[in-house]
Amino acid sequence: MSADKPFTKENLDSYLKELAKEFRKKNGTRMPAEIILIGGASILINYGFREMTYDMDAIIKSSGAMKDAINAVGDRLGLPVGWLNTDVVNTKSYTPKLVEYSKYYKTFANVLQIRTVSSEYLVAMKLMAGRQYKNNLSDIVGVLIEQEERNEPLTFER
Repeated sequence: MSADKPFTKENLDSYLKELAKEFRKKNGTRMPAEIILIGGASILINYGFREMTYDMDAIIKSSGAMKDAINAVGDRLGLPVGWLNTDVVNTKSYTPKLVEYSKYYKTFANVLQIRTVSSEYLVAMKLMAGRQYKNNLSDIVGVLIEQEERNEPLTFER
């Protein structure tokens, strides 16, 4: 995937649907998978202020067939190596509580459940990462503003 073909709110589901179909083909239906999208992909799904991301950071709970499915979809659709990755688990912003506080998004091909990170954890992760060269600050501001507009403001208590 080149810079002119990023993941957007409009195409993200189609990539996840392709991944689910490929996973089902390789793994069958006996053991479903779960992917928790974090960072930019989670923001795309839950908010309207961000237009794109260039990879999908995730926590993946699945059989080994998922790695093969990710690579097969990436190869077939011309996506870069690491288009869907678990690098986030090796960062200081990762916590196992992300699994516990994730929220349901969609299920694809009756075998792949997609979850996203709650607003509180999105902001906390972006604060922990604190990368100036990424979208961290603008993502934090965007989440705070949209939560306020939804009459669900983030507070210190939350």
